[in-house]
Amino acid sequence: MAKARGYAVLTPKAELVPFEFDRRALRPGDVEISITHAGICHSDIHQGREEWGQALFPMVPGHEIVGRVASVGASVSKFSPGQLVGVGVFIDSCRKCENCLAGLQQYCSEGMTGTYNTMERDGKSVAYGGYSNLIVVDENYVVNVPESLDIQGVAPLMCAGITLYSPLRHWETGPGKRVGIIGLGGLGHMGVKFAHAMGAHVTVFSHSDRKKPDALAMGADEFVANPSEEYFKKNGNSFDLILNTVSVDVNLELYLSLLRLNGTLVLIGLPGKPYQVPAGVLLNKRRRLAGSMIGGIPELQEMLNFCGEKQITSDVEVIEPSYINNAWERTVASDVKYRFVIDTTKF
Repeated sequence: MAKARGYAVLTPKAELVPFEFDRRALRPGDVEISITHAGICHSDIHQGREEWGQALFPMVPGHEIVGRVASVGASVSKFSPGQLVGVGVFIDSCRKCENCLAGLQQYCSEGMTGTYNTMERDGKSVAYGGYSNLIVVDENYVVNVPESLDIQGVAPLMCAGITLYSPLRHWETGPGKRVGIIGLGGLGHMGVKFAHAMGAHVTVFSHSDRKKPDALAMGADEFVANPSEEYFKKNGNSFDLILNTVSVDVNLELYLSLLRLNGTLVLIGLPGKPYQVPAGVLLNKRRRLAGSMIGGIPELQEMLNFCGEKQITSDVEVIEPSYINNAWERTVASDVKYRFVIDTTKF
């Protein structure tokens, strides 16, 4: 076993505090990673504050992880010490269901094994996440990170990045397509960068003009703050794909009306209450309302390769571990441009 240092939530809704714990000894197929950076995802806060139901404590959050391979198990063939690698939202799955075999481990029929706040598949080990200085993961759930990328902005790609890349790829974003992004936060800003790099015409919908300069700098072609009724009437039937990245209640009927024939509105954010959508707006133009969740390991690697080619990373504010609790509060207040990343070498 290896001694690890990190930050943990010891009881529901408590602040994070320094925490020492054991990582499992290397199994033949494992990779030990010295973590250099870990992103802060809003879901870390929901889990740490037990806002999504019963959770496991003590909890070491974090599923946006980047670092270098420190050592490998005897049968590891994909990685070697020194390589720059990443770990995302899950660290295992059943490996035998139809979805896993198709490389869609995020939709594992038995349920994926989360990077933290879950039991590993041996039923004995508690999974601790990336707010720490090292982690041990099966090589099949680790991905290569291009050395050309700015390492500080890589960690959020493991969740925020793939969460936006996956639906853009699935719905075949490219030249000639019109894409709308609702919200310019940790998720939305990645959607703008990816859709622009894929050649689409990108429109950002936001609640204020405050982020307009950022959106345009990231590649947005248009920025619409608090779209009016007139806007929806004038621009109906004009979008191929709209990604809703926000967790607040929005009028989906209005945004669905913007879609062309066979257009799709994808839900990515998790709202506090169910949406209400009149059937008529879907029946007209054969529109679709869909959802999407992160991506499988093959797509995660594909995204990182694409980021290496296009030099895409997340816009981040790098913090020291002692600032984590402040960062959580600022994340809840949407006071970050656009993702906090912990310098885990400081643990």
